[in-house]
Amino acid sequence: METRILCTLLVSTTLVLAACGKKEEPAPAPAPAPAPTAEPAPTPAPAGIAVSSVTAGSAIGADKKVTVATDSFAPSDTMYVSVDTTGSGTAKLDAKWTYSKGGNVAVVKDDSMTINTTGPATHEFHVSKPDGWPAGNYEVDVLLDGRSAGSKKLTVK
Repeated sequence: METRILCTLLVSTTLVLAACGKKEEPAPAPAPAPAPTAEPAPTPAPAGIAVSSVTAGSAIGADKKVTVATDSFAPSDTMYVSVDTTGSGTAKLDAKWTYSKGGNVAVVKDDSMTINTTGPATHEFHVSKPDGWPAGNYEVDVLLDGRSAGSKKLTVK
């Protein structure tokens, strides 16, 4: 009987020692996160609006383009300026007409418009003086969103 107890004790001790010395299996590594799906490339922003040309003249067509280009005017003429733009979007166009004589500069007219285009377009500004322009030098400055986009020197003879 002593042998049985000794065997049981020996087997129990061996099992306990085996259990204590047993290393736990490492937990399986988590599955890798799925690769991020590539988002579609953003749509490029519209090209924006740019002024491609500024043309002065004494007559304009229904398409707002100058039909009689000139930088020299008679006192009774209406002075026109066509502004051709490219690109698309919304922008502000300004035209500042000035008269200069003897080193003094006077603003004749400030004009502005908001444009919304989806491609090439033509816009027009004009000034007139029913009792006639004084002879001298004039200039029209065109601005796009507050930045210079072109100018034309004009003369009334």
